[in-house]
Amino acid sequence: MKKLTILGILITSFIWGQTSLERLENSPRHHEWITISTEKHEVKSFLVYPEVSEQVPVVIVIHENRGLNDWARSMSDQIAEMGYIVLAPDFLSGTAPNGGGTADYENSDLARTGIYGLDANRIKATLDASVAYAKTIPAANGKVVVIGFCWGGSQSFQFATQSNEIATAIVCYGTGPKDVTAYQNIRVPIYGFYGGNDNRVNATIASSQAAMQGETKVFESVVYEGAGHGFFRAGEQQNATEANKKARKEGLVRLQKILSAL
Repeated sequence: MKKLTILGILITSFIWGQTSLERLENSPRHHEWITISTEKHEVKSFLVYPEVSEQVPVVIVIHENRGLNDWARSMSDQIAEMGYIVLAPDFLSGTAPNGGGTADYENSDLARTGIYGLDANRIKATLDASVAYAKTIPAANGKVVVIGFCWGGSQSFQFATQSNEIATAIVCYGTGPKDVTAYQNIRVPIYGFYGGNDNRVNATIASSQAAMQGETKVFESVVYEGAGHGFFRAGEQQNATEANKKARKEGLVRLQKILSAL
């Protein structure tokens, strides 16, 4: 399968001054909105296809705690640029005051409130349905990965304890399950990306590592020195700190290596 080189990804992903929406509008990749159904609700989802000639894995993106906003869709496009189909469900689908999703909340603070009001069973049902849909995509090869950012990172880790249908789980500055016994159910590798200046999250890494080691599981975590929480997003902003820029660049390289090993 032909993929962009690391240098190519870094060049195209670091066009300073280009907003997330502008990136989406200028992307050469095919984007579409689809609806995925669970037993109880409909989930509006963003689907991106890479420009490749072979069947490829599907990466399910679990957004931050502000919902499926322009940045989450832009990050989905960047992962598709690496050569993968990307499916990003809007976990806020049907929860806005008018029955809409992320875009229908008055502001991101209200969207965040909506996120923390979600029922755990609803989150799992959304991911189960997303994985099932991903496995039916004709252009896909049947392998599915979940990657989450912030709130989504925690959900990615949690889902690895609940599903045997994924190939790996990628956790970007999210905490692991508090229930130690949950780790016994993990059957896939977990890859963690953490900012050095994010001790709220980092203080939980050791306990997750210990639980994974106790079950002889794979948990590879990297802490990017000086970077803050959310560095994949913050690191591409015009006012980004050098540490966040560096963490984001290195994180993208590592992410591609993980995905290419599938």
